[in-house]
Amino acid sequence: MRLLLVEDERALRTVLAERLKKEGYSVDACDNGDDAAAYLQGAPYDLAVMDIMLPGRDGLSVLRETRAAGRDTPVLLLTARDSIEDRVRGLDAGADDYLVKPFAFDELVARVRVLTRRKFNSSTNLLTAADLTLDCASRTVTRGGKKIALSAKEYALLSYLLHNRDIVLTREQIEDHVWNYDYEGGSNVIDVYIRLLRKKIDDPFPRKLIHTLRGQGYVLREDPD
Repeated sequence: MRLLLVEDERALRTVLAERLKKEGYSVDACDNGDDAAAYLQGAPYDLAVMDIMLPGRDGLSVLRETRAAGRDTPVLLLTARDSIEDRVRGLDAGADDYLVKPFAFDELVARVRVLTRRKFNSSTNLLTAADLTLDCASRTVTRGGKKIALSAKEYALLSYLLHNRDIVLTREQIEDHVWNYDYEGGSNVIDVYIRLLRKKIDDPFPRKLIHTLRGQGYVLREDPD
């Protein structure tokens, strides 16, 4: 999943970005409302975590502009203001959730999981296909009851494939949602990571789940046809 983090406090932004990356998310980060608006216009983010008080345009202005443009990116607002009036204003502007500072990182990640589940119409942290299970809360992957160790990028790729189970994904879609703007890999990086993932979750098992559709992309599904 690809997230946009908008926070003008440098230390907090750095810590949150690094910890979210360790949770398996691809993260772009900026420190002002003008950049946030440009980021949201330029990429299909799965979620934006945005402070309200920002240099330039504030978070509510960016949010209203995003909604007016017809973009439905889930938005979690961060703010030091905890009055009911402030929360109502944020939700009425189009926010999906609201978290008051200071907050526990575990709560932030839990809310991120809820919003990404909602985006993909899922009601559980467990993503499954046949005997493959990915637990978004514990970040564990098992197949046939056997635990499988994945790198952060392999986990992110598998999570995106499972969230879009039975949907054919182009290389461009995968790149947009699993890599961020810092990505400088070669043109075949998607193929490389698909091969790495197949070695771990498909090769040891008779039933294959990741399928290539020549000229179209990749799909994770139980039925190869």
